[in-house]
Amino acid sequence: MITKRWARISVPYFLALVGSAWMIVLFLIPLISGLLVSLMTGNVEEGYNLTWNFGIYGELFGPGADVPYALFLGRALLYGATATVITIIVGYPMAYFIAFRVSQRWKTALLALVMVSFLVSFIIRTDMWAFLLGGQGPMLSFLRHLGVGSDFHILGTPAAVIGGLAYNNLPFMVLPIYVALERIDPRLFEAASDLYGNPRTVFIKTTLPLSRSGIFSGILLVFIACVGDPVNAQLLGGKTTYLIGQAIQDTYLSQQSYNVAAALSTVLMIALGIILFAYARIFGTENIEDLV
Repeated sequence: MITKRWARISVPYFLALVGSAWMIVLFLIPLISGLLVSLMTGNVEEGYNLTWNFGIYGELFGPGADVPYALFLGRALLYGATATVITIIVGYPMAYFIAFRVSQRWKTALLALVMVSFLVSFIIRTDMWAFLLGGQGPMLSFLRHLGVGSDFHILGTPAAVIGGLAYNNLPFMVLPIYVALERIDPRLFEAASDLYGNPRTVFIKTTLPLSRSGIFSGILLVFIACVGDPVNAQLLGGKTTYLIGQAIQDTYLSQQSYNVAAALSTVLMIALGIILFAYARIFGTENIEDLV
């Protein structure tokens, strides 16, 4: 009896211990390690030493910085926010249609179609997007055939980068919203119809608030992925669309300035943390356990 009681009491703590260990090993330790590397001085040839050089952050993001990393960070946040809004506008109707407008036997097939893009490499998907938007691609060729946009180009513009970010991360918005919509009790719609009558009012007063946890989850997944992504801007953008993700990649791989790359990564994570914490406090879901 004592053994069974002890096992029943200890299981939640054991599960919490496993989750905490996972977060410590895969999140907290890398975060602290990156912060310590950013405070080092030196180079690859002579090695790096921990000198607690907090001045590196002022050198990188101050007004007299040689490279405008603050501009790259702000541009990445703007592109990421814009792409996230686009995925909400496109993804919510998709999720709503799958949840409420198709029969049960077609839902699995439609969800599979949403997920099928993940069967192809991220880089290949982005490269194909570049082909579609390229000067000799089918989109511009069709416009020229119609006599429209002879000097028009899309690649190398913010629109191409934002479109690529939204395209690659759309499933991360559709799936959480679908899960939130699917969990709504259908009887609530009947009660809402009796109270409000108007389908538009029922959606605004009932459906949208009850799916807020899915929107919250989708924003977390999409916004974080978009802001730190270096691939879309590299393949679809140009010099005027250089983002902080590219700066981190180039600084680490090409220049091998590990302390600078770590400092840029630390600032990016802090900025994302502040933005997402503020969003969660102001617009976040009440049912935080519903996040996926």
